[in-house]
Amino acid sequence: MVERKFSIKRLVELYDEMLSVPHRTEIARELRDEDDLFLLLVYSDMLGIPNPAFYYTLELYPYIIEKFHDWHLRMGMEKSPLDGIRCC
Repeated sequence: MVERKFSIKRLVELYDEMLSVPHRTEIARELRDEDDLFLLLVYSDMLGIPNPAFYYTLELYPYIIEKFHDWHLRMGMEKSPLDGIRCC
């Protein structure tokens, strides 16, 4: 009986995977867009866009600095637009 539950569980996992395969690129693109928007909000004050939550997002800089280079390249900026952050 235990083996039957395992096989049904595996069958459900395979079914879920088959449904998500065609949409994997869309899901990845949506997640990347959300990440880009989040980074824009965090770095907006440094880019000259007023950010009322700047004080609270300041604590996040050490965690997201590694993603900054990829982000500014995806946004079409060849070099870092910020003087304080040199990544190129």
